[in-house]
Amino acid sequence: MKTDIHPNYTDVTVRCSCGNTFTTRSTRGGDLTVELCNECHPFFTGKQKLVDTGGRVERFNKRYGERKTK
Repeated sequence: MKTDIHPNYTDVTVRCSCGNTFTTRSTRGGDLTVELCNECHPFFTGKQKLVDTGGRVERFNKRYGERKTK
């Protein structure tokens, strides 16, 4: 094997938006911030996470829903 061609493999702390932190190893370096982890992902928890898209749909319909052809 060639020497000095592989990046450094270091410990990285991963922080989730739910507050969970864990340590893994990566070549990236520095800390990682993620939106979902195994503690808050719907697949692992069995709970549905609500996403508020109702306001956007209503806004779209208000703008473009009642357009008339010329």
